[in-house]
Amino acid sequence: MTHIRQSKQLKQSKQSKQSRQPGRSGRSRRPGDNATLRRALRREVPSTVGILADEQDFTRMRRYRTFAFDDYPTYLKQCERLLKTLSAQQLHTSVALFDPDEFAEYCAEAGIDADTPAGRSRFTAELAGRGPSVPYTGRPLTGLLPELVNRTVRQATWEYATLLLADLGVCADCGQDIGSAAFERASRILMRLLELAGPGEHHVVCSVPGPDEQLLAVLHAHGGPSSTAQIDATEGTEFVTVLAAGIALEGSGGMVLRTSAPGTPDHLHGWRLHQGRLDPLTAGEVFSAYCTDAATGDPLSPEPGVEYCAGFPVTTDDPDSHH
Repeated sequence: MTHIRQSKQLKQSKQSKQSRQPGRSGRSRRPGDNATLRRALRREVPSTVGILADEQDFTRMRRYRTFAFDDYPTYLKQCERLLKTLSAQQLHTSVALFDPDEFAEYCAEAGIDADTPAGRSRFTAELAGRGPSVPYTGRPLTGLLPELVNRTVRQATWEYATLLLADLGVCADCGQDIGSAAFERASRILMRLLELAGPGEHHVVCSVPGPDEQLLAVLHAHGGPSSTAQIDATEGTEFVTVLAAGIALEGSGGMVLRTSAPGTPDHLHGWRLHQGRLDPLTAGEVFSAYCTDAATGDPLSPEPGVEYCAGFPVTTDDPDSHH
């Protein structure tokens, strides 16, 4: 019996030592387990695919010898196949815009050879952290790319308007930060506008000429019968920033509100941005703005199911906003 107990103790001791040896703990003898674990880990690594938005960007990339594509349709088809492959592997995949000019600048600043796959890969990795992206859910690129372009333009517009406000400095008379004051005032104007607009689905567009380019912001809101209008926080910030730039610069500009509700025609209202104020347009001015070709000045047919209405006064507690 003593020998049996000693034999069991030795066997248990040997098994315990083996279990503590490096490389043996948790190792399964089943074939293929290492590959399975690697695949499981790979599914936790996100992927970003940078895609050229149009033929013009594609042509710019063809100057690189290592860029393998000859025509844009084939390029898009291969991009879509890649996205589907990554999605089939249960990988979280997002799509970002690959801008050739930004890529060239990035490579020059980082000292990277732009004419290499590694250079394009590093730039795409940067896009994942700093630029807009859209998760890939199986949608065709024909529908996904316009949304991505829109997000990219919106972010660029917001960044430009933010810089404009930041550069305005402090008011010499009152010591107030001009950009911050304009942003607060624009926020109050927007909230009051949506309050007065009432129930319905609201589509608001604000256009402001900046020093270097035209600023355009779009906001969608849902107005309930007795509640504050619901808006997307990001859209709201972008819209208010553009409106604030127009207020602070005291230049020209305009705003249009389109309200849709079941069983009624859409109502279009308009305002002129003048010296930091929103001045209501008449119904005739709203009609003229919508029913005139901006390029040729020729008249256009009125849109069916739409009523062209005068803007209404949008006053807030800010004494400068009353007119």
